[in-house]
Amino acid sequence: MTRRGFVVGGVALLGLGGVFAAEWFNIGAQVDDASLSAPDAMAAAQTGQITLIDIRRPDEWARTGVPIGAVPLDMRRDDFVTALLAQDGVAKDKPIALICARGVRSRRLSKQLTDGGFTKIIDVPEGMLGSGAGPGWVKRGLPVTRP
Repeated sequence: MTRRGFVVGGVALLGLGGVFAAEWFNIGAQVDDASLSAPDAMAAAQTGQITLIDIRRPDEWARTGVPIGAVPLDMRRDDFVTALLAQDGVAKDKPIALICARGVRSRRLSKQLTDGGFTKIIDVPEGMLGSGAGPGWVKRGLPVTRP
């Protein structure tokens, strides 16, 4: 490989790495009308205005805990929608907020659930670990429970 090819390849690799990092850390995320900050999600869950669903994996729940008032429900379950609808107070026309690590999975699942007929899906884009939308549940020191 020539020096020019090595440099061009390296620059391309760095560019792709930057795109991957931006997606992984959800750098462009922001709280808007269809989402809630972590403190607002906690307050809404505690007053019963929303059902907060932690869609991460069990190993993630074990590492950081589950947000106080949230229902841990692994989004990878084959019966996720059925299990979601089996939760107390959950219906396709009631407010459901989704939280994951950094808001990437919750954003994707929000769209899928909306496409599936849910009418009040709310994203928590900063997630548990933080993103462009905010520092996250854990860094904010919001309460968690251990599964």
